[in-house]
Amino acid sequence: MFILEKQQKISILHKLGVSSKAHKRRITMDQQQETTNNEMQKSNTPYSKSLIGIVIALIILAFAAGAGFMTYYNSINKPQVKIENPTTNKPDTQTEDTADSQITKEIKKLPSSDIPPASNLQGGILLSKDGYGKQAAGAPTVATYFDPLCPGCGSFNRTVDETLIKMVEAGQINLELHPMSFLNRFSSDQYSYRVSGGIAYIASHDNDPKHLLKFINSIFSERFQPEEGDGYQATPNKALIDLAEDAGVADKIANEAFNLHYVKWQEVINENTPEEKALWNVSGSNKGAMTTPTVTINGKLVDLNAASEKQMDPLEAILKSLGIDKKYVGKSGHMPKVTYKSKPLEL
Repeated sequence: MFILEKQQKISILHKLGVSSKAHKRRITMDQQQETTNNEMQKSNTPYSKSLIGIVIALIILAFAAGAGFMTYYNSINKPQVKIENPTTNKPDTQTEDTADSQITKEIKKLPSSDIPPASNLQGGILLSKDGYGKQAAGAPTVATYFDPLCPGCGSFNRTVDETLIKMVEAGQINLELHPMSFLNRFSSDQYSYRVSGGIAYIASHDNDPKHLLKFINSIFSERFQPEEGDGYQATPNKALIDLAEDAGVADKIANEAFNLHYVKWQEVINENTPEEKALWNVSGSNKGAMTTPTVTINGKLVDLNAASEKQMDPLEAILKSLGIDKKYVGKSGHMPKVTYKSKPLEL
């Protein structure tokens, strides 16, 4: 328990909306009560002693109530975390838990040589019209989680890639790529490790995000994406190098990209990303578990299962969640209703 100074009491009363007149009335009442107590102390009757006990009990209750209020007041006014406002580059505030997620903790344990320079501490690769690691002013961030061998990811990318690329180029969104490789065991030649490592390598050594986006679009094309499992056919590095070079990646970078880079980093991502509750399905048969593809907008899940039940394809779901009409896609100056700090709209 602690005792408040008079000035602190007055300040708290103002916060509660108590006027100075009311406070004076309270002081007068306290003075009257004190006079009464002094008179009672002069009396030695059992009645006086009982009344004194009641007054003491009331005072104790008053202090307890005051302490309870201060606990509540402090709880709703806890310090906020500063974040960078990408629109103005001025400090903004946001109430968030500052504790590192498990994936961040595990990535921090890795030697720097095992971490792609272009990646962030959530295992993502952020890009925009302004380059890697930069956010377009005011634009929301769309994050996609995928494995290059995942058939559903292939279908998803073939549906949304062209549109998302246009929106990135127009500054309408930032894009955060989360390549995973948990299906690597369903290939005979470490395909997912090579491709996801290659994506991270290209992002870290090539300055133009357009090259990477074109490469990813190519690996998910129906004519190229291998079949997982028993139907898998070995895919040599040469085939991947050709796609990268066709996408504009320099020969030297393309020739090195698929030599099993950042495997330990990939293992950390494969193990810890599915444990992030924010990525778990909130509906459908896989509710409470992560599946790929997964999409978030500003860190909030886009419910692709709910979209499917409403006869919406993934692209329709993303555009509706962003709050932008398809006719404005790729047109600079036409920004989504969802900004860099707001939640996605309901489907």
